[in-house]
Amino acid sequence: MGWTLAAKATALLGSLLLAAAGATAQGAGKLQVNLDSSDEIKNAAKLVAENLMTYYHGDEPGQTPGILPGPPPGGPYYWWQAGAMWGTIIDYWFYTGDTTYNDEALRSMVFQAEPPANSYMPRNWTASLGNDDQGFWGMAAMSAAETNFQNPPEGQPQWLALAQAVFNTQAARWDTNTCNGGLHWQIPHTNGGYNYKNTIAQVVFLNLAARLARYTKNETYAKWADTAYDWTRGVGYITDDWNVLDGGHEEYNCTDINPVQFSANKALLIHGAAIMYNYTNGSDKWKTRVEGLLNHTIEFFFPEGIMVERACELEDRVQCNVDQHSFKGYMHRSLATVAIVAPFTRDAILKVLRSSTEGAVSSCLDDGTCGFRWNTGSYDGDVDKGPAGQQMSVLAALSTLLINQQKVLEGPLTNDTGGTSKGDPNAGIDYNEITPLAPITTGDRAGAGIVTVVVLTTLLGSLVWMGMGWSEGA
Repeated sequence: MGWTLAAKATALLGSLLLAAAGATAQGAGKLQVNLDSSDEIKNAAKLVAENLMTYYHGDEPGQTPGILPGPPPGGPYYWWQAGAMWGTIIDYWFYTGDTTYNDEALRSMVFQAEPPANSYMPRNWTASLGNDDQGFWGMAAMSAAETNFQNPPEGQPQWLALAQAVFNTQAARWDTNTCNGGLHWQIPHTNGGYNYKNTIAQVVFLNLAARLARYTKNETYAKWADTAYDWTRGVGYITDDWNVLDGGHEEYNCTDINPVQFSANKALLIHGAAIMYNYTNGSDKWKTRVEGLLNHTIEFFFPEGIMVERACELEDRVQCNVDQHSFKGYMHRSLATVAIVAPFTRDAILKVLRSSTEGAVSSCLDDGTCGFRWNTGSYDGDVDKGPAGQQMSVLAALSTLLINQQKVLEGPLTNDTGGTSKGDPNAGIDYNEITPLAPITTGDRAGAGIVTVVVLTTLLGSLVWMGMGWSEGA
């Protein structure tokens, strides 16, 4: 594989030496990048990617392929964040052409799919397996299909089929027994937070449905994207003024809405909406949604043109958890795609991506070590909450500035425009739900949802949310 142990050791040693020397923004040089030069952007992105991959050990003897160290207390990262990392790496390859990590990305994403279902529900992660977790891996597989990332060998699951397996298993879990629909945060009924129907679970599902609709031209996926949007809007998680709130508990009919706003929710929602705008040939309905979401996104998350994770990145302190340290990258990656598939957004998005990336670069040292705050003009030394997220975010910001390439401007590939990944519309349908409370019949699997009992009290659900934050443990 291109990412050798020797190269990793060299990069890690460099980082350790910097730390030992007490390197800070005052004691080490700042990363210098001319953002008008594609070559300089690629060189800087390569440094940041090398630094990111020092946190990955799945290619080492005795380690598990595909995952970052964790979950706590074994390491800071939950399973989902590795899926997000490989999605970031796929985009990095697509924008820069650097194939260094491609073989490991392929090996990891196939390994973590877990046969025979190959639907990204590995039993080793049952205790922290959410619909959003599964969805991040599914979206990474979808990105691989949309960019013609190298296909797995024959006999192994293919990118499109993997994304379809995730979609199919989630569609089967759409639960109309409470709140008139929606997906639960967690997949196993016994997991803390199962009674929380949150926005991230819905928008990951919507995002995947929209992209599958566009890729395959199958209207069934498009109808599910409509259903997911309408439910999320109808229950009040998307407000009249385009705020996107976090979720509510089923025992309150999802009316006890948590008003916090996380950028990952907005990023995946606007991405999915823009894909639907493109798929529907510029329908007024989806254009209105994209416009409203984008205007609010820029106003709320990009004060002074630089991205801020407003829910937890406060002026006097940062209280973001490990998951939230990676959110900025998802926003940059999503907006770059929005600018392509919904061209009327292009000027506004390119302007803010440029100014925000300037801020991102200012947070980095000259070895590619990057901080979390992008609006201070210097490296903040924030390493307590899992540095991989910071690296992923800056890598995404740099990579997506290379948007003006012909292959990028042509938009995500589809079956009709050169996509080569093989699909399976029935992928994942014959799966065994994780930790079921009762045997699942064929009729159950084919239904819109599985009837369960609520195993958590309202107080416990609230404490779980307050203790874990967005997607922590997911």
